[in-house]
Amino acid sequence: MPTILVTGANGLLATHIIIELLENGYQVKGLLRNRRKFQYPAHPNLELIESDITDSPSVRNALAGCESVIHVAALTAQNFLRYDAYEKVNVQASEELVKLAIEAKIKRFVYVSSANAFGYGSKENPGNETTPMKAPFTSSFYAKSKQEAQMRVLTYRDQMEVVVVNPTFMLGAYDGKPSSGQIIFMGYHKPVIFYPPGGKNFVHVADVSEGTVRALENGIAGEAYLLANENLSYREFFRQLAELTERNPVLIPIPKFMLIAAGYLGDLLRFVNYPVSFSSVNMRSLCLHNYYNNEKASKQLGMTFRPVKQAIKEAVQWFRSKDMLS
Repeated sequence: MPTILVTGANGLLATHIIIELLENGYQVKGLLRNRRKFQYPAHPNLELIESDITDSPSVRNALAGCESVIHVAALTAQNFLRYDAYEKVNVQASEELVKLAIEAKIKRFVYVSSANAFGYGSKENPGNETTPMKAPFTSSFYAKSKQEAQMRVLTYRDQMEVVVVNPTFMLGAYDGKPSSGQIIFMGYHKPVIFYPPGGKNFVHVADVSEGTVRALENGIAGEAYLLANENLSYREFFRQLAELTERNPVLIPIPKFMLIAAGYLGDLLRFVNYPVSFSSVNMRSLCLHNYYNNEKASKQLGMTFRPVKQAIKEAVQWFRSKDMLS
């Protein structure tokens, strides 16, 4: 079977992509900054390579012998104060990787973008791959960088087969930071849960990894695919978490004005170079219904999606197994 290079191998999604590839018989090279943080057991068809995605010479070496690339690595932290940091990693390094891949005669390049590179919608009319990006994400350093990288990567589709996948909010096992799984810690075994007034699209990370591999194998070059599943309000999400953990917490909505005020406070702190992760942009995002559909991925990639409740359950079980939840 061909060899696939997966960047950002320590992350939640990349770990699941590596598992999916190995289970389908591929040889895999995983590019990561610290192999000791890799969560999955050693495998004879997996080679872990320590490197930074911005280190072009080592990335060039890692590409040797590979047929395709799945580029997952990204700067996702919300506390960087300037766009330059996101541009360097998410835009410039991604474009450089594409150029190196073309130089190495890579057959197919799958870029993992973000659902917020497209516009969201309501439950009745969710966003899709034709919906233009909307505020407040147009002011988000992270979302802007992912959209810009997506557009840059696609400009090379005449020189190499390029496919984009756009995951929504992923949950599941192997979330070692934790990253998106932090939302579970906000509600796990809490007698009172304060929740934002908005909602978002949730998806099992294993479905995203499967969709990414299907995009590698069968995706139409030059196309982008939203990998999305259930549109849930935050209240609905925390109710599902409570049911799974057999708890009956009091659910109290956080008033929108309080979140907006906290966001402006974050903006002020960031203005004086204090690197907090909250801002008016991400506080406003908690107040809207950030919903998407998966029709294109279902039809063109043949995807079916597991219930989000299963993703919550598997995430909780994994966190417990690592003594991250008590």
